[in-house]
Amino acid sequence: MKTLKNNSRHAIELLAPAGNWDCLRAAVANGADAVFFGVGKYNARVRADNFQMEELPDIMAYLHKYGVRGYVTFNILVFENEFSEARELVEACMNAGVDALIVQDMGLMKLIREISPDFPIHGSTQMTVTSPEGVQFLKPYDIEVVVLGRENNLKQIETIAGKTDTPLEVFVHGALCVSYSGQCLTSEMWGGRSANRGECAQACRLPYDLVVDGEKKEMGNISYLLSPKDLAAIDIVPELIEAGVSSFKIEGRLKSPEYVANVVSKYRKAIDEYMAGRDYTPSKADIRELQQSFSRGFTHGFLKGTNHKQLLDGTFPKSRGVFVGTVKKVLRDAVLCELQAPLKRGDGLVFDAGRPEEKEEGGRIYDLRSRGVKLEGEVQEGIVEIVPGRHDVNLTKVHVGDRIWKTSDQELDRQLRKTYETEQSYKLFPLRVTASGENGKPLVSTWKDEFTGGVVTITSAESLQVALKRPLTAEYLQDQWGRLGGTIYELTDVELDLVGEVIVPVSELNRMRREAVEQLVELRQKPRVYQRVVIGEELSARKRGVAPEVSNKLYALCRTMEQIKAACQTDADYLYADFEFTKDYPQAVSVARQYGKPIALATPRIHMPGENGILNGIVKAEPDAILVRSLGAVQYFTESKLDLPLIGDFSLNIANHKAVELFLDRGLERVTPSYDLNIQQMLDLLDQSVDNAHVEMVIHQHLPMFHTEHCVYCTFLSEGTDFTNCGRPCETHRVSLEDRIGMLHPVRVDIGCRNTVYNAIEQSGAEYLPQFQHRGIRHYRIEFLEETGEKVQEVVRLYREALEGKRTGTSVWRSLKATNQLGVTRGQLVKK
Repeated sequence: MKTLKNNSRHAIELLAPAGNWDCLRAAVANGADAVFFGVGKYNARVRADNFQMEELPDIMAYLHKYGVRGYVTFNILVFENEFSEARELVEACMNAGVDALIVQDMGLMKLIREISPDFPIHGSTQMTVTSPEGVQFLKPYDIEVVVLGRENNLKQIETIAGKTDTPLEVFVHGALCVSYSGQCLTSEMWGGRSANRGECAQACRLPYDLVVDGEKKEMGNISYLLSPKDLAAIDIVPELIEAGVSSFKIEGRLKSPEYVANVVSKYRKAIDEYMAGRDYTPSKADIRELQQSFSRGFTHGFLKGTNHKQLLDGTFPKSRGVFVGTVKKVLRDAVLCELQAPLKRGDGLVFDAGRPEEKEEGGRIYDLRSRGVKLEGEVQEGIVEIVPGRHDVNLTKVHVGDRIWKTSDQELDRQLRKTYETEQSYKLFPLRVTASGENGKPLVSTWKDEFTGGVVTITSAESLQVALKRPLTAEYLQDQWGRLGGTIYELTDVELDLVGEVIVPVSELNRMRREAVEQLVELRQKPRVYQRVVIGEELSARKRGVAPEVSNKLYALCRTMEQIKAACQTDADYLYADFEFTKDYPQAVSVARQYGKPIALATPRIHMPGENGILNGIVKAEPDAILVRSLGAVQYFTESKLDLPLIGDFSLNIANHKAVELFLDRGLERVTPSYDLNIQQMLDLLDQSVDNAHVEMVIHQHLPMFHTEHCVYCTFLSEGTDFTNCGRPCETHRVSLEDRIGMLHPVRVDIGCRNTVYNAIEQSGAEYLPQFQHRGIRHYRIEFLEETGEKVQEVVRLYREALEGKRTGTSVWRSLKATNQLGVTRGQLVKK
């Protein structure tokens, strides 16, 4: 028997997605320990069917009957005008006995704790928690489980698990976001569909051209530079368990019930085999079946460490299924192929000519032949003639060399549907019964559900009588009461304590058994009762005060030394340095000191185990303040009791006044609202916030769209696989991604070799300055990316004039648009 290292304190949970009732049943029937699902619009998959609030009691009763936990996803940002509905959903979940809410928003987390001290909260991967310090930040809110970022590798997971008692949840199968969850603003920027609101438009699945130092790089048929393969960690389940993973999460609330049944059953077997001490390797058939349900190609993602070359294919962005082979010859009514995977009549195929954005030839297999002779059944291997349906495929558009993919398998789907079409328990739960009695008195039986601990007592309606022939025995009761077919139980033990030889009619024993099962199931389905706090308006820890009269402060965030020097020669009140390489920070501080300008230094947006040295380096550079961009960094600096102001940046995803309060209470000097807010939502936040003097507004910027562990420089400009062998092309080249309409989006790296893709067009919120000033905002930031020193000075001058009322905000962005080839947009603030 294997000895388990880090996970012995927690049971291993298999967590399945459910976008509808069929998916829910598929998960339960195939062995999921828990299911996560969305309710209405407040979840990160608004395109899923999702469930309605009034369905919650039925959902939870169904799940709990089968011993399965149910978690509701509330993993989006919450705006001010949504708090009453948010409270309603939280209370409906509590009433229905939901086992936990999966939460992203810090303000929502605060609200839940104001409602109930013990209602379980799971920290969503949208919180971007990737370090022990990030987990520790959440400790005061009694978070039951933390879902780590998909970018954490096994070694990092083991480090985090070794430094916390909080159970860790990790994604093990399904689609991968190229961006860190919670840190993608691309959908928001381009279409007003925020990924932080469950509306991701999947911009990472679009084609892009790679532009290097101003020249378009020839990439052959590789166009999907940001579209990762799908995660599949089934072969490293033992390593994940030993690293300390407590919950294995399957992605897929938009997927089919057949997908859920397939993936859950495979991971159930892998986990059970390991826990039983047996070596287990998934078969080729297992992997093919997983690919069949949904696959863009499989990868371990970052779990086994960084290998940028293996993360994506680049030639297609959508599910392909199982690779069958390539076209060797096109015949009159068929194509010739050497099979690399089994095929049979009725299977669906697509012919991949390397142009997935165009209509592709495909259809069902009508026949399989070998040298003109029809083949029966499933063909495993060899050179075969694939005959498509007569009207399915235009063979004149199929060419030698085209890849062939098996896109559907009707027989596999039928088998998977059989697992959940009739309601049944994946496993039987043990029952223990004790019974006692004597002549003239009833038979008293106590039934215990060993899984839940639930106990019921059932008494016979008839008294025991002296047995003339066959008295009651434990064996007899085991036989009679063990007839539990069609229930969720199996009788494992009967203890009998009778005085004398007595008997009761079989019909009465059967009634007692039925009543015991019915009552035990009712006990399972009874909602758990959570503690509630009676709250009122007085709850807020902070009281609105009169903001001190402070003049408007203008902050210039610079990303090059040229910009720092130029900004020093303006009337900007404060500088921020946000450099690719933090080793250059001391020089930036030195230049600012020469000009008498205070300067803050920005942390990376991601904080990984082993990266505290980066944060220490920032402190050693002796800045006047620190711009903090991750929960881990907030925890590290506040725990260190630094005598430096900490400013929380947009990446903390502050979308409401409760989140503002939470971060100010945790020691931040100021906070920057999320870029997900439009102007009305921003004003709503400011109207509710108790102290806008501690809010900083970004009014000019190139929106950072993707923030990703995937390095475009390493992948396409290097033979290497990660930072250890890539040759650092980022230090000598400048890369942009050109989209379908010709816009060039700059790609920049940080000290952790992560990439940020910035929007091509800068945006301005200048025309809203009067509304911000009226609400007490005194701190305004403008951000630069590739601007020259001369441009920096012009932009600072324009915004200073606007802040002083010497020009309108509208004239600022119009002036900038007139002198900027790409123009300036008013950005996400104007989206409705």
